[in-house]
Amino acid sequence: MKTILLLFLLTVASCELVFSQDTSINELRKMFDYDQKAPLDVKELGFSDSDGVRIHDINYASPKFGRVTAYLVEPSVKGKYAGLVFGHWGYGNRTEFLSEAILYARAGVVSLLIDYPWVRPAPWRRNEPGEKPEAVRDNYAATVIDLRRGIDLLQARSDVDPNRIAYVGHSTGAQWGAILSAIDKRVKAAVLMGGIPTEASILLESDDPEFVDFRKNTSKEQLDKYFKTIGVMDAINYVPYAAPTPLLFQFARYERYFNEAAMLKYARAASEPKIVEWYDTGHDLNDLQALVDRSNWLQKQMGFKPVVPILQKKLGTTK
Repeated sequence: MKTILLLFLLTVASCELVFSQDTSINELRKMFDYDQKAPLDVKELGFSDSDGVRIHDINYASPKFGRVTAYLVEPSVKGKYAGLVFGHWGYGNRTEFLSEAILYARAGVVSLLIDYPWVRPAPWRRNEPGEKPEAVRDNYAATVIDLRRGIDLLQARSDVDPNRIAYVGHSTGAQWGAILSAIDKRVKAAVLMGGIPTEASILLESDDPEFVDFRKNTSKEQLDKYFKTIGVMDAINYVPYAAPTPLLFQFARYERYFNEAAMLKYARAASEPKIVEWYDTGHDLNDLQALVDRSNWLQKQMGFKPVVPILQKKLGTTK
């Protein structure tokens, strides 16, 4: 069994090598093209205003699939602010970073938090099974395009400085951030939390029961086709081209989905400037220090007020 798996891994590795040699970054960028002049058609479904922060429940037109559901979080006071786009982890939704976005709003940031196609409500949900790798790839590419449209949305606002827009993504969201850093230079800084270099590094190596079952119930031919098709979306194809966009990698020492070697491979492949931080926590990266570190780093990159004093006040730890 180990011999068969090793042979299979070598086959996948050789496929990835051929891919990296034959496909240029310029060709990869074409997958994420869209009509930037198309109407955003932003619609607001709900609104709240509390303690200096406004939260808008909105949706806007997707260039590919229906409409993008999102939260827009902004300071209540008029001004010219930095912008942040957030990408949740694969099984999450737009609520993952909502509390963090509220902190940033109090520091002078307008944030957009979107839902991916497979977690949106009907009729805009588009969830493709793994046995259709082309559809999965197209779903992924559409998500990156929807995030680019999110940048369009922020840039169209009079209260956002178009030259101060950054991205924060967790897990799958880090994968989108790797792509954005290479294809869209409007992203001035990117935080990549708990990310991986390739789909193979999680689907083939993880001992998580879901991925163990995936390997057991999927034939070698299906896996081979899957990785050949999905490989164009692998983060490691993009992070070498992030420069001059600075990157902050945040990794968990007790990661459940992939190993340290995969994380190191990911970070080492990235262009400079970059910073790599590690935390004694799991995949959710719920260590308070991780929030402090990325907020401090983003503050230096984007020029908004410090978040830590706001957090201390909320926690009642100010002296």
